[in-house]
Amino acid sequence: MEKMNKVAQITVYFWIMKILATTLGETSGDFLSMTCSLGYCTSIIITMLLFICVLAMQLRSSRFHPVLYWAVIVGTTSVGTEISDFMDRTLGLGYMKGSFILFSFLLITLALWYYREKNLEVYPIYDNKNEIFFWIAVLFSNTLGTAFGDFLSDNMGLNYVGGALVCAGIIGAVILLHYFSRINQIVLFWIAFIFTRPFGATFGDLLTKPIVKGGFNIPRGDASLVTVALLAFVLIYMKFFSKEAVSL
Repeated sequence: MEKMNKVAQITVYFWIMKILATTLGETSGDFLSMTCSLGYCTSIIITMLLFICVLAMQLRSSRFHPVLYWAVIVGTTSVGTEISDFMDRTLGLGYMKGSFILFSFLLITLALWYYREKNLEVYPIYDNKNEIFFWIAVLFSNTLGTAFGDFLSDNMGLNYVGGALVCAGIIGAVILLHYFSRINQIVLFWIAFIFTRPFGATFGDLLTKPIVKGGFNIPRGDASLVTVALLAFVLIYMKFFSKEAVSL
């Protein structure tokens, strides 16, 4: 039986979905820990269990299911939000030290992945061995992106718009390097993947944080529902109205 691909193609729509998924992860994670006053430890347990459940379904699947795939991405962003905040506010590591630790774990994951499988291809992926490494790298990169985004806003003194602009600038540079340089495309993918996380997270913070802190003070639950609706809209558009995918 021919093996079937299990992950999303890297297109313009992929990056739109990725940014929306990170926004949802930020707002839903903060909804649990702050709005519901569950704290970071309890929120990590809840989001980790949800992530493990959808990941198990994804790994058991024999082919690519868009809703399931993006549910796992949202799961990594939600639990990544809680882990980053736990490292900073509960363990007292700070966002800089936390970012360094997470970056180290990401590099170790990528190194082990290459050592075991001799490639780091993110599309297509046909087997569970490569897919497991992929999802571990996604979890670390999304958690790293959360910590770096918070570092920009809290430690560097940037407001949420300023942090989003910094990340947008880095993403723009990656796009230019993609088209006008010979830098390894896998390296560029993971750089873009990391920095779309704080870009989406700062957008989530912009929606939900108090006006005195530079946000719009939209309730986290409402912001999460709006983001879910946008994710659903893009998925439906891709399925029924998009005639061709534009690879990036």
